[in-house]
Amino acid sequence: MWSYLIRRLAYNIPVYFSILLLVMLALRVRDPVFGRLGKNATQEDITALRAELGLDRPFVYQYGDQVRQVVTFTFDEKSWDYDGQTVGEVLRRCIGPSLAITIPALILTSLLSISVSLVSAWFRGRTLDKSLVFVSVLGMSISFLVYIIFGQYFGAYRLNEYLGKDLFAIYYEPSASNATLGEFVTQVWPKYYLLPVMISVIVAMGYDTRFYRAVMVEESSRDYITTATAKGASHGKIMFVHMLKNALIPIITRVVITIPFLITGSFLLERYFGIPGMGNQLLMAVESGDFPIVQSFTAVFAAIYILSNLLTDVLYALVDPRVRLS
Repeated sequence: MWSYLIRRLAYNIPVYFSILLLVMLALRVRDPVFGRLGKNATQEDITALRAELGLDRPFVYQYGDQVRQVVTFTFDEKSWDYDGQTVGEVLRRCIGPSLAITIPALILTSLLSISVSLVSAWFRGRTLDKSLVFVSVLGMSISFLVYIIFGQYFGAYRLNEYLGKDLFAIYYEPSASNATLGEFVTQVWPKYYLLPVMISVIVAMGYDTRFYRAVMVEESSRDYITTATAKGASHGKIMFVHMLKNALIPIITRVVITIPFLITGSFLLERYFGIPGMGNQLLMAVESGDFPIVQSFTAVFAAIYILSNLLTDVLYALVDPRVRLS
C-alpha cells in the first residue's frame, strides 16, 4: 500500500509542478503593469511598479518562489489588490465560506442520490422508476445559472415577501463575516448558505441519480441478489446490505471525483450570492490581474484534484479486499 502511494505521488509531482508552470506562463502573456498604470504611464512609473510587483526578476526566480510557497504551504507573497495582506491570509479567510457550501452539498447530494437510485433500481420499469428518471433528466437539462436566478427570485425574494420576514438573503452582507461560531451556525449559515446548498444539491442530484441508478440496476441482476431473494431476505436487507455493499466501488469513484468539480461548481454560487469564498475570490483576482492570488488558488485547486484521484484508489483497497495495489 505505502509503496503504491509513494509511486503515485512521485508520478503526480511533475504533473503538478507543470500545472503551476503553465498557469504562470499563461498569466504573463499580457503584461499587467500597463493595465494598472494605463497608456499614459512613464517609463519610470512602469519600472517602479514592475519592481514593486516582483516582475522585474527573471521568470525562473518567480517560479521557484511559487514552488517554495506551495511546498511549505506558506503563501507569504503579498496580494496586489489587498495592501498589506498576504495570499495566505486571503486564502484562510476564503476557505471557511467555501467549505460551508461544498461539504453540506456533497453529503446531502450523495445520501439523497444513492437513496433515490436504490428505490428507482428496485422498482425499475414501473411508474415510480420512470417518474424518478424523468425528474433526473429534467434536472440535468436545465442550466446551473437558471437554477441560481430562479432560486434567488422565488426562493429568496418572493418567499421573503410572502412570509414577511428575511428568511433567505439574496446577497451576502459583509457584516456576516464578523459573526462568532455560534452565530454562524444558527444565523449566518441558514440565511446566506442554505439556499446555495439547496441549489447545488438539486443540480447535482440529476447527474448522480442517473449514474447510481445504472450501477444499482446492474447490481440488481447479479446472482447474489437472486440467491438472497430465494433465501427470503427482506427487500431492505437486499438493497441496503447486499446491493449497496457491492456497489461501493463505483459509488466511491463518483463521490471522490465529484469533490473537485463541486468546488469549481461553487464559483457561480459564490459569485451570484456574493459569498466570500475561494471561487468568488479567484474570479475577482482574474478580473483584476492579481497574479499571486490566481497562482496560489490554482495551485490549491490542482492539489485537491490530484489528491482526490489518489484517495479514490486508496479507498478501493479499503472497501474491496480483492483489489490489490501492487
